[in-house]
Amino acid sequence: MGGIRIGALVNGAAILLGGLCGALFGRFLNDRSQETLGKVCGVSTLFIGIAGAMQGMLSIQDGALSSGQGMLVTLSLVLGALIGELMNIEGLFERFGEWLKRRTGNASDLKFVDGFVTASLTVSIGAMAVVGSIQDGLLGDPSVLMTKAVLDFIIIMVMTCSMGKGCVFSAIPVLALEGAMTLLAGLLEPVMTPAALASLSMVGSILIFCVGLNLVWGKQLRVGNMLPALVLAVIGAYLI
Repeated sequence: MGGIRIGALVNGAAILLGGLCGALFGRFLNDRSQETLGKVCGVSTLFIGIAGAMQGMLSIQDGALSSGQGMLVTLSLVLGALIGELMNIEGLFERFGEWLKRRTGNASDLKFVDGFVTASLTVSIGAMAVVGSIQDGLLGDPSVLMTKAVLDFIIIMVMTCSMGKGCVFSAIPVLALEGAMTLLAGLLEPVMTPAALASLSMVGSILIFCVGLNLVWGKQLRVGNMLPALVLAVIGAYLI
């Protein structure tokens, strides 16, 4: 039970390193290559989201494929988006991104805020962050967050090549969220039952799919304002 919990720190460091590598490599790519890389990253994000969502919504019963959880998904997304729009969560992300842009001397970087917001949403959403943080906080086992760190390193490196230096600063919300969950692991563990984690993972995967949509076709959805759907998905697991 004792010892330093290092999972969130390792994950944040991996994002920073991935961003630095992406910034170094990105300068050697022309605009066309950066655009292509951004689209490819978007397609990859789409399929990661689809895979996670289908894992939660599809099952095999009596030898046939069946779907479920439609009500939970619909209610979580609709009500979550409504709450998020009223709170304007994405606006908070953008204002923090604008502040970071000025404080880091990147005021002339037009892609900074978009890169920061998109990258932050991509690496902050998902069950791995929750499960890994609880496991690290309770048992001192950072293995899940270590695995996530490797994935985030690759994702942020590619995104930084195409979207710029703002992606590097996605380490800040990841450190804040995972660090807080690690510290509060004892309180979160009873709440995060297998059913609650499955619901969170499913809805989180749908939000990741939405991030992919924005990467491929331009900003179509305010994904930040859909984040309350994650909390509602956990609540819904107890009610439905």
